Amino acid sequence: MEPLVVDAGEADVEALLDVLEDGRRVVVRTQFLGESHEVTLRYDGVWYCDTPTRLHKHDSREEMRTCLERQGYGQE
Repeated sequence: MEPLVVDAGEADVEALLDVLEDGRRVVVRTQFLGESHEVTLRYDGVWYCDTPTRLHKHDSREEMRTCLERQGYGQE
């Protein structure tokens, strides 16, 4: 299954979480310090946010929601 590709802030956070729970990866295109980066989100019982510099793991949907909101990957 192809990942869903979105620009940061473009998609609703709850919609992103639902897509992840359905087993599909999400690639978020974002800007950082004037450069384009891609962040890969996935879920396999643990929530993952794989940035160019670090792999973040979250234990609950609520933790992942907070991460997506804080980083601006999704909108509320």
